[in-house]
Amino acid sequence: MKDIEPVIIDELSSNMEIDLHDKRSIDELRLALSGYINYLISHDMNKLMRILYKVDVSEKILKTSLQTSDKEPGDIIAGLIVDRQLEKMETRQRFKSKDDVPEDEKW
Repeated sequence: MKDIEPVIIDELSSNMEIDLHDKRSIDELRLALSGYINYLISHDMNKLMRILYKVDVSEKILKTSLQTSDKEPGDIIAGLIVDRQLEKMETRQRFKSKDDVPEDEKW
């Protein structure tokens, strides 16, 4: 089990409006998200759509994954959300410069 960066947990907790801070591995995170997403599919599809938009999951990839996989929709969507967060973190690291202004000093 691979540990997950706290920044990802913070962002997902905020975007998904649930507390995920006790999750320490990607597997734990995916499992927790999967259950929550399955709940949203049944009870609040509009909220799920807002979350997917906020997290920036590709609609095309989502549709393809749901159509071609035999996994539960919650598992598929949770995997896509975690993968997207990991991509964003990698991109930030790649383009981070030494001249970045600290958050507390930004306008």
